[in-house]
Amino acid sequence: MKTLGASALAATEIRASLGGVEILHGIELNLAGACWTSIVGPNGAGKSTLLKVLAGLLPHHGSVSLLDQPLAAMPRRARAQQLAWLGQNEATGDDLTVWDVAMLGRLPHQGWLAGPSPADHGAVEQALRATQAWDWRERPLGQLSGGERQRVLLARSLAVQAQVLLMDEPLANLDPPHQADWLAVVRALVRQGKTVVSVLHEISFALQADRMVIMADGRITHQGACADSATHRALEAVFQHRIAIHALGRQWVALPLAD
Repeated sequence: MKTLGASALAATEIRASLGGVEILHGIELNLAGACWTSIVGPNGAGKSTLLKVLAGLLPHHGSVSLLDQPLAAMPRRARAQQLAWLGQNEATGDDLTVWDVAMLGRLPHQGWLAGPSPADHGAVEQALRATQAWDWRERPLGQLSGGERQRVLLARSLAVQAQVLLMDEPLANLDPPHQADWLAVVRALVRQGKTVVSVLHEISFALQADRMVIMADGRITHQGACADSATHRALEAVFQHRIAIHALGRQWVALPLAD
């Protein structure tokens, strides 16, 4: 079993509302560092809302800490250097080149009005190559397909070189080979001691994480290792036993069950 690192993100008594309706109800969460945690649950469970709270993007009651520091008290620049975000359907200027979009990830590391440094150029090249987007670096974002655009946005978040990466539906629009590439990128990040937290609809991919957080109705119903039978039972239950978890080789997969 994987040895868990020190806490990377922690949340205490988190309550958050959207449109006057409370979505998260007293969330308590402690996410280990140097680890990949997947957050799963039915539609409307509050997964994306929780991830945005952890990123400091939504008002909330309760407290969030990043690397043992209160998130709300951290200077914006320090927070942006340590925490990278990849959200759903992010708006980015279609006239920007792929290179320029990825370079946005380096802004937290650049001085006021300072141009990109050699380190910035190196980080962006590394990120674009990791996401197989290097060959399009001079193309405008508006000329790319949805899957290609998603890979560029992933490169932007990788270019930050943050200690913690939060990703909301990162596999959206990616075909199976590039989903596999994403998985390889995440595993490489964890080997480097980084922390990845991802909201995923693809349950079989989510089961390849180290840890899993299962949500329903704005609450956490289970937290545990992805390989544990208790996690499998909780996962089957939250989806009303419409899926079954099975071993396939050295990994776990979720198979749908007919009525």
